[in-house]
Amino acid sequence: MTFKSTSSLIIALAISILSCAQTTTENAKPIFKDGEAQIVEAFNNPDNWLRHDLWVETEFDTDGDGEKDRMHVSVTRPEQTETEGLKLPVIYVTSPYFAGVAADAPGTMWDVKHELGGKSKERSHPEVKRRGERPIISNSHIRKWVPRGYIVVHSSSPGTGLSDGAPTIGGKNESLAPKAVIDWLNGRAKGYKERNGNEEVKAYWTTGKVGMTGTSYNGTLPLAAATTGVEGLEVIIPIAPNTSYYHYYRSHGLVRSPGGYLGEDIDVLYDFVHSGDEDKRAHNNKVVRDTEMMDNMDRQTGDYNDWWAGRDYLNQMDNMKAAMLMSHGFNDWNVMPEHSYRIYKAAKDKGLTTQIYYHQNGHGGPPPTSMMNKWFTKYLHGVDNGVDKEKHKAHIVREHDDRQQPTAYADYPNPSATHVTLRLTPGGNGVGGLSLDDTAEVGETLIDDVSFSGKDLATAKSSENRLLYVTPVLKNDLHISGVPKVSITLSSNKSAANLSVWLVSLPWQEGSDVKITDNIITRGWADPKNYKSLTEEEDLVPGRSYSLTFDLQPDDQIIKAGQQIGLMIFSSDQEFTLHPKPGTELTIELDKTKLVLPIVGGEEAYKKFVD
Repeated sequence: MTFKSTSSLIIALAISILSCAQTTTENAKPIFKDGEAQIVEAFNNPDNWLRHDLWVETEFDTDGDGEKDRMHVSVTRPEQTETEGLKLPVIYVTSPYFAGVAADAPGTMWDVKHELGGKSKERSHPEVKRRGERPIISNSHIRKWVPRGYIVVHSSSPGTGLSDGAPTIGGKNESLAPKAVIDWLNGRAKGYKERNGNEEVKAYWTTGKVGMTGTSYNGTLPLAAATTGVEGLEVIIPIAPNTSYYHYYRSHGLVRSPGGYLGEDIDVLYDFVHSGDEDKRAHNNKVVRDTEMMDNMDRQTGDYNDWWAGRDYLNQMDNMKAAMLMSHGFNDWNVMPEHSYRIYKAAKDKGLTTQIYYHQNGHGGPPPTSMMNKWFTKYLHGVDNGVDKEKHKAHIVREHDDRQQPTAYADYPNPSATHVTLRLTPGGNGVGGLSLDDTAEVGETLIDDVSFSGKDLATAKSSENRLLYVTPVLKNDLHISGVPKVSITLSSNKSAANLSVWLVSLPWQEGSDVKITDNIITRGWADPKNYKSLTEEEDLVPGRSYSLTFDLQPDDQIIKAGQQIGLMIFSSDQEFTLHPKPGTELTIELDKTKLVLPIVGGEEAYKKFVD
C-alpha cells in the first residue's frame, strides 16, 4: 500500500467517525425529572454564559426631558441560545435597589416625637451615590436558574441606576416599566444597544414566556407587572411584597411606621432609592417628592385618599391573569402579612391559579426551591407536573419546622377554623379575663406613655399604661388560623389618640432559645378618629364613646398547652406609632368590646382547651 492510499484511508475513516458523531450528538436542552427542571451540565459553566445589556423603551416620560424613558436591562443566558439556536423562557427580576441606596444618616427619617395631628420638623434629603457597572446589573438568581435551562433578566426601575425616569414608589410607571421589558422579550417593544442610541437589539433567543420573582420591593414589582395583564408574563412568585403603600405606612387611619424603620414614610423611600441620572434628580425631586408626595401623603390625618388608592395593587387586579405562588412570613413586621393575604384572596376570587406559602419568621424568605422550580417548570416550560391541580392551596411552616418542610393545608385560612368571640372581664390594669360569656357594664382606663415598650407592658404584673385580658391556661395546643378582629368602644380625654393592640402568648418567654413565635401572636393599630371610615376623621369629643372594628394581622399559629392568650390594649406603640407626650387617657367599655379569634375547631375546640 502506498503512502498516498494510506493517507486517504485515514482521512476517510476520520470523516466517517466525525459524521457518525454529528448524527448521534444532540444539542443541549432542558431536562425534567419529577416535574422539576434539572441542572444541565452544558448550561452549568458560568464562563460560557453570555452576558449583555441594553435599554428598553417604555411608553412614558417621567423625567421631563421630552423623550420616552428607557429602562436598563441585563441578560444572562446559556451560550447554546447563540451557538445552537436554542430558545429558552425567562426568569425576570426588577428592582430599584440594584445600583445602590442612600446611606443612613441622622435626620433622614421623620421625627415621630410630636402631638397627633401636628407637624414634624423638616427632615434631610440624602443623595444616593450610584454604583454598578455595565453589563452586570445584578447576579441574583442566575446560579440557581441558568443551569436549569432559563435565561435570567434583570432591570433597574425608573429613576434608578442607568434607567431613565423618576421613581414614584408605586406610581403607574413602576408597573409599565417591567411591562415594557416583557413586551420587548416578546417582540412588541424596542430595545437599544445604547441609552441614547438607535441600534436595535432583538430578543431572538427566548420563547417569550416570562416568570417574575423577588423579595420585598423586588417582590412588589412582579405583582405590579401582572396587574397590567401583559402577554407573556405567565407566573409570578412574589416574596414578602408590599402590595399597598397605604397599608405599609398607615394602619386603619393611623400614621404607623414599618417595623424597624421608625419615622419612615413614602418620601423617605423615594430618597432611599433615587440613584438615577444626577442631572435629572432636581426635576424628579420637585415634581414627585416635593409636590406630588407632599400634597397627598398626609401625615397629619393618616387618611386614605385617591392618591394612596392608586398605590394599592388590590385596586388594579382586573387585568391580571398570571398564575401566582405567594410567599410571606407571619412575623414580618416590616411588610406585614396582610399584604400577601389580601392579594392571594383576590386572585383566588378571580379564579386565578394561586397558592400561598407562609413561614413563621420575619421579612423575606422564599418558598422551597423545589416548589418554585415546579411552578416555573409548569408555566414557563409547559411541563404538566400538576401544580395547577393540587388540592392543597396553602403550605405553612409549623413553628419548629425547617422552612424547606412546610405542612400542606387545604387552604388559608384553615377551612376548619371558625370565629370564636371572646369578651373582656374586669381587671385589665392587672390581669383581666377573656370569656365566652357576656360581661358587666364596666369601664377601665389606661394612660398613654410611650416610654414603656410593648414588652414592658405585656410583662408587667400591673400597669396603669395598658389593659390586659387573658384566657384560662390552655390544656391543649390551640390552633389559630386566619385574621383576628377586635371591636372596641372607648372614650378619650383628648381630641386624638393612638390605639394599639397586641395579641400575646403568656407567660412571656425569655432566653437565647426563644423563637419569634413564642411571645407576640399578632398586632394591630388604628386611629379612633377614623371610626366611621378610612377616608374621613373627626376630632374626638372628650368623654364621648366611639366604637370601631378593625383587623389584626393574619396569622397561623399553634399556641402551646400551658400558655394563655392575652389581649393587650394600649395607646402609643414605641416601635410603630407617633410619640406624643404622655397623659392621654383611654377608657374601654368592656361590655361593648370583644376579640374575635379564628380557631381551628371553633368554639367547641376552644371549650375543650380551656375548661
